[in-house]
Amino acid sequence: MKLKKADILKALEKISAPGEGQNLVESGSVTNVQVFGDEVEVDVTIKNPSLQAKKKTEVEILKIIHSEVYEKAKIKVNLKVDAPAKPKVNQIKGKPIPGIQNIIAVASGKGGVGKSTVTANLAVTLAKMGFKVGLLDTDIYGPSMPIMFDVAAEKPLSINVNGKAKMKPIENYGVKLLSIGFFTQPNQAVIWRGPMAAKALNQMIFDAHWGELDFLLLDLPPGTGDIHLSIMQSLPVTGAVVVSTPQEIALADARKGVAMFQQEAINVPVLGIVENMAYFTPAELPDNKYHIFGKNGAKNLSEDLNVPFLGEIPLVQSIREAADVGRPAAMQTATPTEEAFEELTKNVVQELVRRNTDLPPTEAIKITTMAGCSAVKKK
Repeated sequence: MKLKKADILKALEKISAPGEGQNLVESGSVTNVQVFGDEVEVDVTIKNPSLQAKKKTEVEILKIIHSEVYEKAKIKVNLKVDAPAKPKVNQIKGKPIPGIQNIIAVASGKGGVGKSTVTANLAVTLAKMGFKVGLLDTDIYGPSMPIMFDVAAEKPLSINVNGKAKMKPIENYGVKLLSIGFFTQPNQAVIWRGPMAAKALNQMIFDAHWGELDFLLLDLPPGTGDIHLSIMQSLPVTGAVVVSTPQEIALADARKGVAMFQQEAINVPVLGIVENMAYFTPAELPDNKYHIFGKNGAKNLSEDLNVPFLGEIPLVQSIREAADVGRPAAMQTATPTEEAFEELTKNVVQELVRRNTDLPPTEAIKITTMAGCSAVKKK
């Protein structure tokens, strides 16, 4: 029996294209039909890539031609999938940690830009706003948080949680805190290779009883290295904040810090950049601003990299003094310093809300190869 192409197309109109609301012919899924006597060859392209959709479409084509046109037709179906490209999103892989709502990594490309000071003041400002806050000092080789929170002499206690021994973080100013500094002597240097440092960090993360937290801040060490990868493999980092001073030599490393989070293998959303030591204001001349390290360097960098600018923190003697005596400067009331940290914190929370609205929940990254991790190039 000689079959007709028109009959084949009419029969195919009775099959719905997977997920498109039209039949195979209307949707353009049938790209070609060839008839050779009682042989039929149908070329079909669908957008649903699932195995179920492909098998269902193929079976339906065979059935409809056999029932509607010719039951002994010899049919060959050439099925292709043309799935639309998925939009690239800042999505990471893994599972969330129960009880911890948001994990924010505070980083810098280089040391000496005041990253830990910014982290400490960000933590206490969040606590003052009524949030439940934890802070993990991940700088294994140079922990400073115990001093900044005036708890250098404290030692975390072991408590029983559901039959398991857990570390109880030290708490001060409404912030739960853990640091390797609690487990070493003041004059003791930590001389560990990467695996030892990573193991210590994992213990402070997973063997600690953090409880319910709105925010867990991670004070990352300077640079872009092994500790950073270990942290981001262990934890579902919600977003990153990069701290820099305004001068070019610091901005060059801050640019690398942003690039580290943005590279494809890591892909952590960057909430924004903070300009620390933006200007010097003497206590006796509070209205004067002296841009010792340059002006608007980090702000301009944020525009160049198309990431939010979170705010600027002045170079004020009282901020340094407050850190040294273990009472973060954000605890001072009705001062320009308090206002600066409050503005910064509000911007961080705002960007975090926007990030959680626009992007999927984050998960810990899975790095199975070091390809592409040795150097980060700006796109």
